Amino acid sequence: MRSTFKVITAGLLFIMGCGLLAFHNPPDTTAELIRKKLVTQADSFLTTVRRLQTTVVRSGNSLARQQRLREARLAYKRLEWAAEYFSPLTSRQVNGPPVPETELNGQIILPEGLQLIEQLLFTRPSVSSQKQLTILLAKLMVNADEYRHYFIHAHLQDWQIMDAIKLEVFRVEALGLNDFDDPFARQCFKESAAALNSAQEVTLHYVQEDDSRLQGCFTRAIRYLTNPVTFDRFDRAAFLTAYANPLTRELTSLHQQLKLPDIRYNRLLNQDAATLFNSNAFNRNAYINAPEDSATEQKIALGKKLFFDTRLSGTMTRSCASCHQPDKAFTDWLAKNLDISGKKTILRNTPTLINAALQPAQFYDLRAASLEAQVKDVINNRDEMHGDIQLLSRNIWRDKTYRDLFTNAFPVKSRTAIDTAEIMNALASYIRSLTALNSRFDEYMRGNQKMLDQTEINGFNLFMGKARCSTCHYLPLFNGTLPPRYMQMDAEVIGVPKTKTSKIIDPDRGLFNIQPMEFNRYAFKVTTVRNTTETAPYMHNGAYKTLEDVIDFYDQGGGAGMGLKIPNQTLSPDHLQLTSKEKKDLIAFIKALSNHQ
Repeated sequence: MRSTFKVITAGLLFIMGCGLLAFHNPPDTTAELIRKKLVTQADSFLTTVRRLQTTVVRSGNSLARQQRLREARLAYKRLEWAAEYFSPLTSRQVNGPPVPETELNGQIILPEGLQLIEQLLFTRPSVSSQKQLTILLAKLMVNADEYRHYFIHAHLQDWQIMDAIKLEVFRVEALGLNDFDDPFARQCFKESAAALNSAQEVTLHYVQEDDSRLQGCFTRAIRYLTNPVTFDRFDRAAFLTAYANPLTRELTSLHQQLKLPDIRYNRLLNQDAATLFNSNAFNRNAYINAPEDSATEQKIALGKKLFFDTRLSGTMTRSCASCHQPDKAFTDWLAKNLDISGKKTILRNTPTLINAALQPAQFYDLRAASLEAQVKDVINNRDEMHGDIQLLSRNIWRDKTYRDLFTNAFPVKSRTAIDTAEIMNALASYIRSLTALNSRFDEYMRGNQKMLDQTEINGFNLFMGKARCSTCHYLPLFNGTLPPRYMQMDAEVIGVPKTKTSKIIDPDRGLFNIQPMEFNRYAFKVTTVRNTTETAPYMHNGAYKTLEDVIDFYDQGGGAGMGLKIPNQTLSPDHLQLTSKEKKDLIAFIKALSNHQ
């Protein structure tokens, strides 16, 4: 379903490091009891995988095979909160996307695990698929056994356990309500209930017997997930506001009450975020290269001045703000802007810089792993700025105002020059200051029920359900940064045509130009849906002028659904069958994602 671009952060390395300790706690501690339970759950998962393997080998009954797959998925979901947190690399092999992936260094990760097995079991069987299933199930057995071995020897800390439990609830919110990882089995609510049931059992070890608030939140959320309702009619807005948000607030409160060690590491979703929608839930400095690169008031002020300075360009005529205009949501409202010479257009549409700090890679082809790298790329790009950052540093050193600003922002003893890295970090810091999650939707999720009307709520439920938008534009950032750990970013092949009426795909090969694997051909970053009412035209080439055009494109199944030949399209070519009213409701919700004062 997805072609993903990985960015590994220090947070992942820290979690992996915590999990690699070889000795477990003395018996009878809370963490030790939970560890033993995890060993039992890993055994159960291994058993269901073995049964699935046996059924696939011995039975040609597709319904029996599919039922065994469903059982294995449920067993995994009971283990998921700990598997994803303590053993993320194994979890990617067990429940990763059913498509090849490429790392930042170009390494190819071939698909395997439950999602690919599900795809094979729910499509027409063949001799080749049977052979592939045999190989995949043998690998899954090894990985399932790896969980068991891991938790036999793991050393778990209480603060890690509480952190992992809350992240699992966030995972349910963002990915568990839309068949994200079970598009054929279609049991996302049942799987989410199983995940929350397991999380609830863990928290029972930490609460007082007379403290029923947290357990009540778990029970009510699980009950709502198990209500008999169709996928399209499930009220995601009600689940999030009435059940999930109160649950994560109680988990945050319990963590504080337990007075656990306050061990921190740098990640996008702040560890003390009570809900996904808190105004301070996300860390704009998550993807910096070093702590000293964090945005400060002094750096932001300096970066803003640089942002509007035409001296950054080789012709002294163009600044960053020439294309990223503040009064146009930091875009230019053009399909494609002119190059620095004014004689031809640049390759791609100008994206917004609002919330650019909340993604681990920049540009439509994800070629820059930091905002600093993005800044350098744009300044040096012959078509965009045609500047020389080293020459720039020498020129602005002669400006006393800049010398003072750089001295304040980057205190250096006996300063005699401006470093190019300081220029990049100052501009990146200004972009980080453009982080804003203050739409009417956010206010609604924070408790102000008057901020959305029923049409907009209906649109949100469509976005999360029938329209399938949230399987790529993940709640609550609505971009392609994968929650809840936010360490990788998706690129999708959706088949955007050259123009709205064109019958051929746009020739821009996207990520393929950076990582030339065939599955990356025409793949582009999943951009944010936030503020899109202010950032038309849309797509990497500006092919669509209105949101109505965009919705129609997706409703038809992207390029492949419209008849274009795109064998590697990751977007389903099936038509969504949205009604005229549903399209209007969907657009009404998208409009509610624009920032407001």
